[in-house]
Amino acid sequence: MEKLKIVVNDTLSFEVTPQDLEALDFVQTGKHSLHVLKGTRSFEVEVIDSNFQEKKLTLSINGTLYQAEISDPFDQLVNKMGLLLDTVHKVDTIRAPMPGLVLQILVQPGDEVKQGDALIILEAMKMENVIKSPGDGIVGNIPVQKGQAVDKGQVLIRMD
Repeated sequence: MEKLKIVVNDTLSFEVTPQDLEALDFVQTGKHSLHVLKGTRSFEVEVIDSNFQEKKLTLSINGTLYQAEISDPFDQLVNKMGLLLDTVHKVDTIRAPMPGLVLQILVQPGDEVKQGDALIILEAMKMENVIKSPGDGIVGNIPVQKGQAVDKGQVLIRMD
């Protein structure tokens, strides 16, 4: 059974399974908000920021901000083996982390971008996701257009 490890605010760590997530009772109350019931407890959850490439979320839960970092079994194995690298690598392409709709393209060919700069806003599962640059570089070709539906893994930006 695949377990995701979630670290909240760099202090609290716990594991969840897909079955744990399916057991939650939730209703979407807005574009970025949910009402969640877990047992007898009620939570108002708002997604403030999401970065699926870095597997990080910023959530407001009942008015309190939380930073969550998610790691799958592969991430956990790489970390356990001590193979994490803090080196900056050259990025050739930026790909869609999930299927969605291109809402906005925030850069143009020739733009110089730094790691963490917002590149594209992608709507997926009725939520806006900011696709950020995983490294420094110069924007080359942008083979997608505003309003275009994209598949998971589809090239959004080619870097020079």
